[in-house]
Amino acid sequence: MQIQWYPGHMTKARRMLEENLKIVDVIVTVLDARIPASSWNPDVARLTKGKEMIVLLNKADLANSEITIRWIEYFRTKGYAAIPVTCTNKGEKKKVLTAINSAAKRRVEALKKRGVNKVVRVMVLGVPNAGKSTLINMICGYNAAKTEDRPGVTRGRQWIRINQYLELMDTPGLLWPKFDDDSTGMHLAFCGSINEQIINTEELCLHLLAALRSIAPDGLMERYRLEELDGDDAVNLERICRARGFIRKGNVPDIERAVSVILNEFREGKIGRISLEQPEF
Repeated sequence: MQIQWYPGHMTKARRMLEENLKIVDVIVTVLDARIPASSWNPDVARLTKGKEMIVLLNKADLANSEITIRWIEYFRTKGYAAIPVTCTNKGEKKKVLTAINSAAKRRVEALKKRGVNKVVRVMVLGVPNAGKSTLINMICGYNAAKTEDRPGVTRGRQWIRINQYLELMDTPGLLWPKFDDDSTGMHLAFCGSINEQIINTEELCLHLLAALRSIAPDGLMERYRLEELDGDDAVNLERICRARGFIRKGNVPDIERAVSVILNEFREGKIGRISLEQPEF
């Protein structure tokens, strides 16, 4: 299943990122903890070269905790400060601010010696629906940035003052022009980072079922009350329809409804804490 999506506003977002980098002290890259490789924009390392960067593995509560620990180790071997977070949890605020202050410390102290009280400017980057705005709202303590559970909500630059010494810049979700691997596009789509209007959601759901059948068969069977899994995921999809009572007139399985439910329940963690990717050291 090939997915390529690079609408016009992505070009604008990339240009905005490049124009504002010179006034930014710290980059916070928000990744989806279930798909760190797929949600890592390959352009980021090049565009932000020379800047202090923090990698946040967001939605850690939805990912396999042991695999997340391995991802943290992986990013640290690459020279990035990396921490797992759940940005819907207000208790994570102190951990994130500590990481930002640590990343900015050298520059702040250098300017203090020159008598300058530095305002730390932080740019928050990530693919659509990674949780950038949710992170900012968690740090602010109020809804300063627009959030919705769908990609493409943040369209323009938003500088948000946290206190007299800290400002955060919310940016639009940024994808890159072409996915080198088909699985990258699928994983992003599984997690809601690509607009479903351009996707065949039934085909996407079948690919997700195949992945879950391999990674988390027990969770899949338990969630949908299946006694066994067939090697054909079209059969599994129909079985889920019948187990959930998604039946139309004439005893016809309501595939459309089942597809919507399965995709949403995976994204909400109802099938289990599942990581679709593991790091390769």
